[in-house]
Amino acid sequence: MIELEQYKAGHYQKSLGYSYFVPSEVNDEWTWRDPSVNNLLEKAAVKLGELNSFARLVPNIDLFIQLHVTKEAVVSSRIEGTQTNMDEALLPIDDILPERRDDWQEVNNYIRAMNHAIDELKRLPISSRLLRKTHEILLESVRGEHKQPGEYRNSQNWIGGSSLSDAVFIPPIQALVNPLMGDLEKFLNNDEINVPALIRIAIAHYQFETIHPFLDGNGRIGRLLITLFLVSQGILDKPLLYLSIYFEKNKALYYDNLSFVRSKNHMTQWIKYFLVGVEQVATQAVKTLSEVLLLKANIEKEITTTFGRRSHSALTLLNWLLKEPFVTVEKAREICGLSYKAANDLIGALQEKRYLKEMTGQVRNRIFLFEPYLAAFEN
Repeated sequence: MIELEQYKAGHYQKSLGYSYFVPSEVNDEWTWRDPSVNNLLEKAAVKLGELNSFARLVPNIDLFIQLHVTKEAVVSSRIEGTQTNMDEALLPIDDILPERRDDWQEVNNYIRAMNHAIDELKRLPISSRLLRKTHEILLESVRGEHKQPGEYRNSQNWIGGSSLSDAVFIPPIQALVNPLMGDLEKFLNNDEINVPALIRIAIAHYQFETIHPFLDGNGRIGRLLITLFLVSQGILDKPLLYLSIYFEKNKALYYDNLSFVRSKNHMTQWIKYFLVGVEQVATQAVKTLSEVLLLKANIEKEITTTFGRRSHSALTLLNWLLKEPFVTVEKAREICGLSYKAANDLIGALQEKRYLKEMTGQVRNRIFLFEPYLAAFEN
């Protein structure tokens, strides 16, 4: 049994010219004396329950899932230095400037990796196999493609600095990665210990980032792990909670809280910080879903009352835009079964209402974004 207040994060071990950190194993019963942990846990769990209940009441919730995933991909990748906005992330690669395509690819790999992992949870528990395959998709054809995609590292890595000699933090030596990840996998799936799910995933995220099992992509996989675990445990029916936005808001605080576990054994403080994040992000997610539902209802009402004979086509296009929030005239023609001129006029009418915004500035091959919908997720 591990008591939070007595927890020892691990120790440093010397190697050739540097010392690496060896984290303590985590697969055990965890207890604590600090009553504020219980208070924060309750608040976070209540908000998470509200989000899940709210999502169950939302008709066609899957329409909105993809934008949640896209926002997470953009923000989580931005923490790692990638510069892509949500509107860019949603476009086909051919419509992205050549100098921005690497960043676009990284974000879209994250989207594919998340969708793959969520789908795999129907067949697999959270495991090294699942994480490695997700990692392989994440690094496909991007800057980390030569850094062992889909494999745990077989060399030493480090965080911060330009080499092992000036690194901010050096994770455990490669020989320890498999046994430490095995312990973490057991902890995530151990039904014989009584550790609340939110406490368990808080500890697991810290442990994953400390092991740093891959040569690249650890931050993104570690943040994705949080959502995967909540879905795998049935706490969330759908992947609607992403903490990247909370971590990115004050990156220094996020990294400090992780670092202080290792340097000062402050696991209690890390867990408190994590639980506050869950409560805040779940609250915001409910607010966003509420705004999106209101937006949808208001647009449907206005279309029905003001678009006359075009109402049916406009509502058909609206339902498409809720899944894919950008459209061309040609695509609108195909979706609504209209002539090119009628589709062009329909898009013009939606532009006048400020539901659509043209983003290329071109006369031909114009792309229109469902701007108020994106704005609801970006706020």
